[in-house]
Amino acid sequence: MPPSSADAPAPSGRGAAPTLRTVALRKRYGDVRAVDDVSLAVDAGRVVAVVGPSGCGKSTLLRSIAGLEIPDGGTVEVDGRDVTRLPAHRRDIGMVFQDHALFPHLDVTRNVGFGLVEAKWGKADAAGRIRELLEAFGLADLSRRRVDALSGGERQRVALARALAPRPSVLLLDEPLASLDRALRERLAADLARTLHAPGFASVFVTHDQDEARTVGDDLIVMRAGRIAQAGAADAVVARPTDAWVARFLGHRNVYQGEIARRLPEGGGGAVLLRDELVRLTSIGAAAAPGGDVTAAVVRRVEHGRHGVGVEAWLVDEGVSVWWRGALRELGALPCVGDDVALHVPREAWLALAPDGGAPAEGTSAPSPPEVDSSSRRRRAEHEGPT
Repeated sequence: MPPSSADAPAPSGRGAAPTLRTVALRKRYGDVRAVDDVSLAVDAGRVVAVVGPSGCGKSTLLRSIAGLEIPDGGTVEVDGRDVTRLPAHRRDIGMVFQDHALFPHLDVTRNVGFGLVEAKWGKADAAGRIRELLEAFGLADLSRRRVDALSGGERQRVALARALAPRPSVLLLDEPLASLDRALRERLAADLARTLHAPGFASVFVTHDQDEARTVGDDLIVMRAGRIAQAGAADAVVARPTDAWVARFLGHRNVYQGEIARRLPEGGGGAVLLRDELVRLTSIGAAAAPGGDVTAAVVRRVEHGRHGVGVEAWLVDEGVSVWWRGALRELGALPCVGDDVALHVPREAWLALAPDGGAPAEGTSAPSPPEVDSSSRRRRAEHEGPT
């Protein structure tokens, strides 16, 4: 059962209304509850990142806040004012779309200033605001260039400048970096985080990329089937998911349910997470005598990724397979398939979870232990080796 709306990020101000608030927001399409009783609150200078699988309702939530969809129930408030039934242009909300929605026939200056014309700003004030934004976003030298001649990163900056031009109280961003390559996304995510933490507006940032969400967001909302599955400070949600589904969605690989969970520490409730960031690989190539928090294991697989080395190992006494992640420099040597290793697994690395009632339980029977021939203990898989 997902947490109630009371679990949404709370405003940080003392007594003052948050800049953006939704209360029990609902939106249906026929029998589908796209947004189902969603409440959130965001103060100026704060960013709430919203993640979830495709079809979970995160973009519909954003569109309902923006006024591009009319909710079936609940309210949207901006600076304490109920804007639920107001058209989009009267809500004091800016929005950045996934495809940026720029006007290809206009140059950068006229794209950035479009909202100011719509808001009937005076010419002098509008010109000053446009100059300010072009300088702030490094676009001054591109001011007369058509947007169809810009790079993806430049278009993203134009879209953000345009959304901020009328000084909105709320900024909504619907996967604004999704169309960019990974290297550019990572660089722009850090730039975006600095921009969004300006004190003048509250931000809601929808993304499918969990690393991006943690880079940009102060708070994190995980949505599932139209509801908030978990919400809170971004690092806390990732480190301590409340149930097995959230844990798996956020990328945790050591999630156990059913019979296996019940024989592991903290698994009495039917689901448990082993937090791999708290596990240390302490020795390679020699079996360790278990004792205290040290357990013997056998390496089953080695992976190399953007965040270092991943090692799948079979815990001999516990009879389960676990993943450990770390930097290659921490190891001193690269483990091989079949190696005996020792893992330091402190008690606090085991986290009790609520079982996932929405999907079949995994691990209801014990997996098979590794079959490793002694002659292969030092044989490296062909694909292994640092990248």
